[in-house]
Amino acid sequence: MLCLKAPRRFVRVAAVCALCLSGIPVAAQDYPARPLRIVTGAPGSTAEFAARMLGQGLSDAFNQSAVVDPRSTGGATIFGEIVARAAPDGHTLLVIGSTLWLGPLFRRAPFDPLRDFSYIAILTDSPNILVVHPSLPVHSVKDLIALGKAKPRALNYSTSGIGASPHLAAELFKSMTGTDITHVPYKGAGAAIIAVLGGEAQLSFASAASVTAQINAGKVRAIAVTGLKPYSVFPDLPTVAATVPGYESGAATGFFAPARTPLPIIERLNREALRLLARADVKAKFLATGAEATGSTPQQLANLVKADSAKWSKVIRDAGIKLE
Repeated sequence: MLCLKAPRRFVRVAAVCALCLSGIPVAAQDYPARPLRIVTGAPGSTAEFAARMLGQGLSDAFNQSAVVDPRSTGGATIFGEIVARAAPDGHTLLVIGSTLWLGPLFRRAPFDPLRDFSYIAILTDSPNILVVHPSLPVHSVKDLIALGKAKPRALNYSTSGIGASPHLAAELFKSMTGTDITHVPYKGAGAAIIAVLGGEAQLSFASAASVTAQINAGKVRAIAVTGLKPYSVFPDLPTVAATVPGYESGAATGFFAPARTPLPIIERLNREALRLLARADVKAKFLATGAEATGSTPQQLANLVKADSAKWSKVIRDAGIKLE
């Protein structure tokens, strides 16, 4: 019996073709080959919670450990750079909120959020909630607009800091309604709400997580949510857009990899993320933190980053917002 030995090059090509025909992506066939690293925000943040939930889901799906690496200092500039410069092999990942793409609008960053990342999925979305002190004679967005126009600069609004999502939400509201309300920034969401409780500020565009307990206790009055659709925690609250057409603001959490990560790996990570986010128990856990588990295609996250960058750069420019 004659046994013919094929040339090595032929064998390699044949093996690759066989894998292609079998439907197994060549670039992702052995992925992951080692533990995953998920870089994220500070402990206690929505991004960090999402990273831990995702890490457990990916660990179970891949039978490979996933190490969550929360960063308390340096902000999105530091951990964005870590992932942007990592090898594009799907083993270093990033879970972070809109500071990744809004931060560079204020100061130069060592990465370009539109070019230096591969987009995987939107993980969560959290609206801001417009709340007022109970003593303020305002029970609707229409009331607030009327009062703001009747008494320019008489009202103060508190936020968690200059350039934060609530600050941008308020400035967008002012520009779209023609109201003149004074910004009073505080160090953190908790301090911003305490300011409203104590009467230092009459209103706030607060993150859902920071103000839900005070709303339930009747310590502040919720007027509206800033998203385009009702918020499941307070389904009876109207949207700002119901009174101000086209208004929308929120805080999304995205899932990213370094640019040029192979598409089969991106697709696999997307599938596992969506599978996790579809679970009822996972949705409930996110909602308890004030965030809604969403999920999306990679292209939808890319569209969000691009649209947000264009939208908020105009708001920042028109309002003259500068970080101190």
